[in-house]
Amino acid sequence: MPFKKISDHAANASDAAFVEKVRSNQLKLSQDLRASYDFIVCGSGSSGAVVARRLAENTAARVLLLEAGGSDDLPNITEPHLWFTNLGSERDWGFQARPNPDLKDRVVSLNMGKVLGGGSSINLMAWARGHKNDWDYFAQEAADPAWNYASVLEIYRRVEDWHGTPDPQHRGSGGPVFVGQGPDPNPIAPAMLEAARLLGIPTFANQNGEMMEGEGGGSITDVRIHDGRRLSVFRSYTFPYMDRPNLTVLTDALVTRLIFDGKKVSGVEVAIGNQVHRIAADSEVVLSLGAINTPKVLMQSGIGDEAELKRLGIPVVQHLPGVGQNFQDHCMVASCMWEYEEPLAPRSNASEATLFWKSDPNLDTPDLQIAQIEVPFTSPETAKLNPPAGAWGICPGLVRPKSRGRLHLTGPNPHDPIEIEANTLSHPDDLEAMLRCVELSREIGNSAPLRAFVKREVMPGKLKGAALEDFIRSGIVSYWHQTCTAKMGRDEMSVVDGNLKVYGIEKLRIADGSIMPRVTAGNTMAPCVVIGERAGEILKKEYKF
Repeated sequence: MPFKKISDHAANASDAAFVEKVRSNQLKLSQDLRASYDFIVCGSGSSGAVVARRLAENTAARVLLLEAGGSDDLPNITEPHLWFTNLGSERDWGFQARPNPDLKDRVVSLNMGKVLGGGSSINLMAWARGHKNDWDYFAQEAADPAWNYASVLEIYRRVEDWHGTPDPQHRGSGGPVFVGQGPDPNPIAPAMLEAARLLGIPTFANQNGEMMEGEGGGSITDVRIHDGRRLSVFRSYTFPYMDRPNLTVLTDALVTRLIFDGKKVSGVEVAIGNQVHRIAADSEVVLSLGAINTPKVLMQSGIGDEAELKRLGIPVVQHLPGVGQNFQDHCMVASCMWEYEEPLAPRSNASEATLFWKSDPNLDTPDLQIAQIEVPFTSPETAKLNPPAGAWGICPGLVRPKSRGRLHLTGPNPHDPIEIEANTLSHPDDLEAMLRCVELSREIGNSAPLRAFVKREVMPGKLKGAALEDFIRSGIVSYWHQTCTAKMGRDEMSVVDGNLKVYGIEKLRIADGSIMPRVTAGNTMAPCVVIGERAGEILKKEYKF
């Protein structure tokens, strides 16, 4: 089915009559909950929302989309400048990594969206496709050219509605994904890019074309903000189809386990309110619960490392030792910071310039991401340095970490918490890369183009050696890009194949960031949309619609 233009989507989404039609239709569908659906999609985030939409395009397919969180119709979500108020709220799963000796035994929050739209409803709204080499690596791991950069570029061009400098080779128009740039950025954003140019880092009209096919560079950030309002993936993909009788969207519905007939998934167990329901899937179940909850549900359903499952008394359905392994996340230092000469109000998403560069010129792919931020941003530890309210920062980030973590169940029951061993900075090369990134960030922040905005440098100043390492370990926070815990590939630690099928299990696929063999360079919302699109393509081909 062809895409509707974004203008049609926006009109539908804002039209009171359509909103009422959605409300009454979904009320009826939820009250008349069926015992079975053709497809059950678990999770409404940046992949699940796409899968549900693509399946619902077939009017003969009965699709159930399950979301553990609640409504996204809140100012905290729709107003871009309020995005940070969702962190730690009821719209956040509240995950935390266990104390990390490489971070001075600190506990780092791993915020993830628990609301319609998942992470796309609470994130910074940045649209970053990943580097060409990331997608070619995916294709190599899956032995499937449908995952390579050339194929994925066509998906990106097809789904985008790009509002910026025309670039028909790389950017698309008319798709469901509105992408643009802040029309009037805070002056420190272009100043940061000018500073990068003076240091020999090229700058580009946008971050999602030529810039991420080579050495990297800098750009004004691409964002999912239209007419001053956030656009989640759920609102762009799923909401315009919620007036249809074949798409049921249930909120406050926690998927607890998969139901099996032998090694075939026949449905899901889901807690809705105080009741547990068992709902059958006549065709397939798709897990899009994210890189923490997807492996959690797999393991609690008996899919994972045999020894680990037996230790907890969980009957083993399929031995897959890679479930919950290979945890990857981007990390950043919060942050290198300067006091404004004259305070400037934040604009757009308050982070309007970004650059990708290499800590070592011999690397094939940029491993650093530096983001400008227009307000004070600290970790709980660096907050003790008492930065002034009128301050701006540069966040040094690591987007090709060598450190790997893992997840562990703490008990057999759905409400038993999961233990997250993030292992951030456990690989010594990651600390070395971050040291170079902090040095580069300070060089940019203290350069001539930004001098007019600087009263003084707040942190880290001229720290060197062990003192600078201490600052980094105290300032590290998550970029909230948790991925790779049910990776796609062909080795013994792989969980899904190139068609996103779970090895050894029938009628079960995974479509979310957990399937990445390695985390992409940059924010992960856009790659998760591609994963959802690939799942939609695969399922449509499989079921011939």
